[in-house]
Amino acid sequence: MYKLLALNIDGTLLKSNGKLEKKTKEAIDFVKKKDVYVTLMTSRNFLSAKKVAKALKLDSYLVTFQGALVAKSLEEKLHASVIPAQKTFDIVHVLEHFNCNVRLLHERYSIGNRKKIKNNMIAKTILGDPFFYPAQFVDSLSDVLRDDPIDVMKIDVFYSKEDECDEIVETITHAFPDISLSVSDGKIELLPTNVSKLNGLIRLGNELGISLKEMVVIGDHLDDMPAIEAAGLGVAMGNASKEVKAVADWVTRSNDQLGVAYMIKEHFRKQHRPQFLRQIRTIEKK
Repeated sequence: MYKLLALNIDGTLLKSNGKLEKKTKEAIDFVKKKDVYVTLMTSRNFLSAKKVAKALKLDSYLVTFQGALVAKSLEEKLHASVIPAQKTFDIVHVLEHFNCNVRLLHERYSIGNRKKIKNNMIAKTILGDPFFYPAQFVDSLSDVLRDDPIDVMKIDVFYSKEDECDEIVETITHAFPDISLSVSDGKIELLPTNVSKLNGLIRLGNELGISLKEMVVIGDHLDDMPAIEAAGLGVAMGNASKEVKAVADWVTRSNDQLGVAYMIKEHFRKQHRPQFLRQIRTIEKK
């Protein structure tokens, strides 16, 4: 019996056009009625993820900022990891020597530089709702941080050339060995130590008394792979890469084919609520 369902947002829950379909919402309602705890695991900021959660009528802890923040609200946090202000400044100072876009993600807002580079991921990246998660752009991040230091949840770095990516990764890894780093789709993500979606789910599971083997994880990104591989049932979307599909127990349809709704109906329709099973066992003992 699976007790927790963890879902990535972009490329998994949402279609390619960014829409959340009615059938997906109905599938989430269906699995919630079976007393399955539903959460979101995402590299998005918390406030953006919370908007998706509200659309799904979820009041659960969310694994956000790639696992740096696990919370129900910014006032009710289960876990929070940050890159301290001084280290953030030092990293930015190094990154400004490269031709890249840098975005600092605070829990309530983001700050980015205005450098123009060719990178399709920048256009796809959610800059934030000005009312909920404002995004500010400045000419010099280091100048801003010198006057107003901030701790950040993570740092996103967008590059245009692979050789420059390799140089950035090598430089950051050497200069800041205690920073976690992941690369995918034209973006480098710098995170506090030991931060990942998997570790976020482990922290949530410890709080709820749910083991990894009692979890179903559905995702499509490379950063979903560790969680998919460790879960009791790891599911890759049909639009996921070969690497992600290779570690999954099951491959569902693509996000545009509503793969989440399909998987839930296929795998959870035979699972009964724990209370119902307890009643059956009681009757059998009599």
